[in-house]
Amino acid sequence: MSETEFRAYRDGLVQHLDWFADRGLAVPVWWRDDDAVEPTSALERLLYIANTYEVEVALAVIPANATEALADRLSGERFASVLQHGYEHRNFQDKSRGEKAAEFGRRRDPDEAIALLARGNRRLVGLFGPRLVPVMVPPWNRIAPRISARLAEAGLSGLSTFTQFHPRALVQVQTHVDMIKWKKERRFIGWHSAGLRFDYHLARRRTNPTEPLGVLSHHLAQNDACFEFLERTFEILWAHPGARFARISELLDAELAARGLPPVSRPTA
Repeated sequence: MSETEFRAYRDGLVQHLDWFADRGLAVPVWWRDDDAVEPTSALERLLYIANTYEVEVALAVIPANATEALADRLSGERFASVLQHGYEHRNFQDKSRGEKAAEFGRRRDPDEAIALLARGNRRLVGLFGPRLVPVMVPPWNRIAPRISARLAEAGLSGLSTFTQFHPRALVQVQTHVDMIKWKKERRFIGWHSAGLRFDYHLARRRTNPTEPLGVLSHHLAQNDACFEFLERTFEILWAHPGARFARISELLDAELAARGLPPVSRPTA
């Protein structure tokens, strides 16, 4: 890693945060991590970062593969919540026809999809109890509208994908900054590219400073540079009054309240 590139990244990020702080504002930042199923050394690194900087990591857990060992490991963690990551993280689209991967895309029967999601939701409630926040994270961040419109039938109150778009027909809490370069080889995108992504999203929030900014990670796919990005970025955000760390439950309830809906009642077992 080039320290010169990091300093340029840090200075650009701080310049944006100064703008908000000078106006008495703090951008809400939240963190989602996908594909958790069991305790691993990578998960330990993730939880260490969460506890060090007191930022909640919302773990998108795959219901069909989730283990009791993961539930046991998360027990007592102050800065970890659980979201529902589809059902089994299996692609049902036809790649030979150029269709992008999705577990709950247009090829799935909506009735079957909702039944599977409801089953997955019940399993996560049994494993994680009140740690579960009823938000659907579709694998590959894609979901057919005819399925997303019925998520409430599966016990899910909200949706989280990866995009700047926020359709008002749905209760959504989005993610925006992913530090992994996925094509060819999985690696850190670099400080310059990461800086450009923050620059874009923080510039947008100058006209809407209450819109949450979501950081997306995949602990099982990350290299050391990706973990370093998380540590150094959260260190900057944690220390600056122009940002504040938000929990997914807070953001979901705020979205519901904006529509005149009651907050989510948490499962007790």
